[in-house]
Amino acid sequence: MDAQSQPLAFLGFPILSISILSIVIGAVAVLLFFSDYFRKRRSEVQTIAEPEATAKQKPKKPTQPISKKPHSKSHAHASEKDQIKRHHPLDANTLKGHGDEVTALCFSWDSRSLATACADSVIRVFKLDDASNKSFKFLRINLPAGCHPTAVAFADGPLDLVVAAQTLYGASLYMYAEENAKSTNETKQLTKPPLEIKWEHRKVHDKRSIITLSGTRASYGSADGSTVIASCSEGTDIILWHGKSGKNLGNADTNQLKNNMATISPNGRFIAAAAFTADVKVWEIVYSKDGSVKEVTKVMQLKGHKSAVTWLCFTPNSEQIITASKDGSIRIWNINVRYHLDEDPKTLKVFQIPLHDSKGAAVHYDRLSISPDGKILAATHESTLQWLSVETGKVLDTAEKAHDGQITGIAWAPQPIPMGGAPTMILATASADKKVKLWVPPKL
Repeated sequence: MDAQSQPLAFLGFPILSISILSIVIGAVAVLLFFSDYFRKRRSEVQTIAEPEATAKQKPKKPTQPISKKPHSKSHAHASEKDQIKRHHPLDANTLKGHGDEVTALCFSWDSRSLATACADSVIRVFKLDDASNKSFKFLRINLPAGCHPTAVAFADGPLDLVVAAQTLYGASLYMYAEENAKSTNETKQLTKPPLEIKWEHRKVHDKRSIITLSGTRASYGSADGSTVIASCSEGTDIILWHGKSGKNLGNADTNQLKNNMATISPNGRFIAAAAFTADVKVWEIVYSKDGSVKEVTKVMQLKGHKSAVTWLCFTPNSEQIITASKDGSIRIWNINVRYHLDEDPKTLKVFQIPLHDSKGAAVHYDRLSISPDGKILAATHESTLQWLSVETGKVLDTAEKAHDGQITGIAWAPQPIPMGGAPTMILATASADKKVKLWVPPKL
């Protein structure tokens, strides 16, 4: 070995020793790290498992009765929440799902369907198998673009609907029906059957908005049982339509500057209108021998109120009319008179409206609806709902804030609806708060 290679050999040994030492130190560090990790992991597992083991080891005390106080407390909280949600004892249920103000509603003839018109341009038909259900299936009908529904009424079939809508070009009427006749069972399920527009009329009422639609199955005299529908404009005119065909059957005019509403008697004999003045005009629908409408003629006028009549309704027997006025009174009129012999209708009863504002002044009712048995009158003022006895005028109950907004529609179901199994009379109210509520009647 030469002199130059000796230093290199001498230096190789320390370099090799340092490398080995570094590897050993690294291995020891890794072992220490994993040892600490597994020790902590074992500690965590033991900490989690320990309470479970302790719980299992705790002796049972079968002789000690379990306290029911916490359970009762939870029920108390639930009941309290439910009470807040349903603030009135007659408030039976709420139909939700509307995207905007609900502008009108109407029950089908069998009361198993409730149609609502909404400012979101959608008509919804709710199926009411039981008024106490937690949720309700509904059929959705999207109106043509630009249509804002203002009123709705059922025609002959369970899904035959006449819809009044306002567009930029004026008022329109659309009649929706199933494309093909289906069985009753299929109809009941409301699983989006194909609906189509059977007839339509545009720019009716000289483009003025339609404020109410009222329909009935005509049964008076020689009427053939077909549905007739009266559309009332915000002007002074009223048009009578054939529900199925859409044919114009006749016209009436209040000549009172502005209409408030109009309705048809349950038997299809009369049309009555509340308008700008204190007088109520009544027309008779005259039927031909073949059952068709022959003419609409004015037959009587109800005089007695001192201020404008805001709303009216016929009694179920079609022989009386109940009116509400801005003079603060309710009147019940007998219209079963021989008007062709110039016999005038008579006022049977006068009740003072039992509502007052914050200053103590009497207020008027906005809407009225009478129960199918003719015993209870439901009336509204803004968001307040009242039930009155038709016999005495006595207030049976009041819901001061029935809705969180103005009540825009009110109607009794023509037939009792199952409620937890028992058939019950049901009142429905619509509101600007995007909700429809179902109410049970108060006790007489």
